[in-house]
Amino acid sequence: CCDAEGRRGAASLAYICIRKEIGSNDMEKETVSIYTIAKEAGVSPATVSRVLTGSARVSEEKRVRVQALIEKYNFMPNALARGLSSVETKVIGLMVSDIRNPFYATMVVECEKAANARGYLLMLCNSLGSNEMELSYLEKFYSQRVDAVIQIGGKVDELVSDTRYVESINKVASSMPVLVTGKLDGADCYQVNIDEGQAMELLIRFLIENGHQDIALIGGRGDVKSTVDKRLRYRQMLWKFGIPVREEYIADGDSYDIESGSQAMRQFMRQDHPMPSAIIAINDFTAVGVVRTLREAGFRIPEDISVVSFDNTYIAETCMPRLTCVGYDYRMFGELLIDTAIRGIHREEPPRVQMVKSRLVIRDSCKCLND
Repeated sequence: CCDAEGRRGAASLAYICIRKEIGSNDMEKETVSIYTIAKEAGVSPATVSRVLTGSARVSEEKRVRVQALIEKYNFMPNALARGLSSVETKVIGLMVSDIRNPFYATMVVECEKAANARGYLLMLCNSLGSNEMELSYLEKFYSQRVDAVIQIGGKVDELVSDTRYVESINKVASSMPVLVTGKLDGADCYQVNIDEGQAMELLIRFLIENGHQDIALIGGRGDVKSTVDKRLRYRQMLWKFGIPVREEYIADGDSYDIESGSQAMRQFMRQDHPMPSAIIAINDFTAVGVVRTLREAGFRIPEDISVVSFDNTYIAETCMPRLTCVGYDYRMFGELLIDTAIRGIHREEPPRVQMVKSRLVIRDSCKCLND
């Protein structure tokens, strides 16, 4: 196995070791691997790997438990395979939910530029909202022996983590760093997240300073963590400024696209309650749908109703009127993801959780009521 494919194949066998007799019949034997030890010890395969490499990131209690099993099975990692597994492919796997969304498209471009500048190639996959595709792509990244995996959107956005998916992530994380821009409870991965609460606080403060108190929040789903975080801070900020929270002013959307924004706005307008003076859309796509529906109903933006949103993608600049919104330094965001991945590849132990701050961009879609 002297070619690249052979090296990757050998690397995938890293840490598979001796066979242990489990009966009197010499033919009845069991292959012991880090997965065998991890399951019996009640820890992740990555934890077993850290014990083997002497990492300091393992609690003493877990280290003792794993070490006892290593000695019990006389577990000896295959030195050749372990050496081959450290050979970099210079490829980073990047999985996004849907590149047609301008947020994901912008993130991919910035990640690719950052990776290329550092001598790495991105392997891009779109899950298109399919749980099975996410699992399939994870397996492909794992089998291709990429150096690291980054996931933006999809299962990592869920409020309640899928244990089956967590197990799949941990399998991959036992061989390479995994980064997510959300959260996976129980997963051995790095997190680089947007500070959703800080983003909402910027918008609420801006609207209140401009005289708005009847503020609606349109779009998003209650099973998506980023949306839940925004809604929590929305309520908190209104309470802080002494403004009653009207639950009917928080409207769900089926998705995060333009049509979902239109549908959520239409449903909101069918309800028997006064229209707000300002609407916060859950993202730029949703804002376009909100603006379209308001115009169809005869409302002027911002003369009658102000509209603001999150993300500050190119959609915000091209929408009419141009959207006031909070966004992020996408170049810095992409570089942070890639740099964290590379530090993980080189075992430099980057921070487990890092937060990305937002910034307010004021354009034409919000009216000041104080004039």
